[in-house]
Amino acid sequence: MVTEMDDPIWRMLYQQVQAAATEEPILASYLHAIVLNHQSLDDALSFHLASKLSSPSLQAMQIRDVIDNAFRSEPRIGVEFRADLQAICDRDPAAASVAEPFLHYKGFHALESYRVGHWLWQNGRKSLAQHLQNRISELFGVDIHPAANIGKGILIDHATSVVIGETAIVEDNVSLLHEVTLGGTGNVIGDRHPKIRKGVLIGAGAKILGNVEVGEYSKIAASSVVLTDIPPHCTAAGVPARVIGTPEFDIPAFEMNQMLSGKKV
Repeated sequence: MVTEMDDPIWRMLYQQVQAAATEEPILASYLHAIVLNHQSLDDALSFHLASKLSSPSLQAMQIRDVIDNAFRSEPRIGVEFRADLQAICDRDPAAASVAEPFLHYKGFHALESYRVGHWLWQNGRKSLAQHLQNRISELFGVDIHPAANIGKGILIDHATSVVIGETAIVEDNVSLLHEVTLGGTGNVIGDRHPKIRKGVLIGAGAKILGNVEVGEYSKIAASSVVLTDIPPHCTAAGVPARVIGTPEFDIPAFEMNQMLSGKKV
């Protein structure tokens, strides 16, 4: 029974998974275990992530206790993962339903697992946070340091080989594709990773290196290497990247338009 009737994303997910269980009986037991046996989106996500992150040395039940504690202790996480799920549905044309990313998209799974690791890191449980980071990297091919600060409404499309460093900041409503690196420039200590402001679109394979800032509502073209600050509302491309114009749309992250068709400089 759906008990959180005031949660539209949960209602939608539950209904879609019910239909999928009827349409594909071979998946019915799996879909009941992951979604239909639960009373809320938080419960279902906790079970799903724990099942994936478990290992012979750390059982799913133990991990689920940690995730449930994180969700209860920090309600903001629930706001964030709902916004992330909605972002996928709004921006990814391959996502025909809420159920698809919830069940199958490793970018979503990696990001929400990171959020638990970040909560652990902030609460002084750094060894367990680092263990989760390692498991996320092994399972999903995504390496996000648990100390990084990532906002809500984030789309990590495809997600393979995404790297986000320890002192990186990613503000709300950012979209990035596979093989994006938010990394350092070498053996630098301290604050050494990029700051990505709200509404930015980062194309596949782009590398943003060092303590540089990408201003709000900017676009970084695929395969670019960013080594210096990029002002707000700009399009940057090249190796090394330089400003070549302005985006065609006000919020590039929402439009997901990879073309360099805006106003040129």
